[in-house]
Amino acid sequence: MMKSDDTFQIEWHNNCVIVIPAQHVEQMRWDLVEQAADIVMAPLKKTETPMVVFDLSEVKFFGSVFLSLLLRCHKYVKTRGGELVICGPSPLARELLTVTSLDTLWAIYDTRQEALDALSI
Repeated sequence: MMKSDDTFQIEWHNNCVIVIPAQHVEQMRWDLVEQAADIVMAPLKKTETPMVVFDLSEVKFFGSVFLSLLLRCHKYVKTRGGELVICGPSPLARELLTVTSLDTLWAIYDTRQEALDALSI
């Protein structure tokens, strides 16, 4: 498990990977998000059918760079028959997901526990 304000935290809950993005992910440079993508993708590649929760409870807002990371993970997870869900988005983050229609691509839950329950973990 990793933790700091400028890194991504990865946790396991049974067979589910929980990704907790850096609090200020919207301020991260593209090259750092690319490094984060490698960190996030590593445990997914070790799982036959990846089940992923992106816990956004510490993130106030994000932009296109982080959205591209989410989409990259989503594409990989789907090709492996898994599921990616989101929990804890701030009102601004939820609005962005709605405006971009990504709320139709991913299930969004208020809490991590709701997301884990939905994935039957």
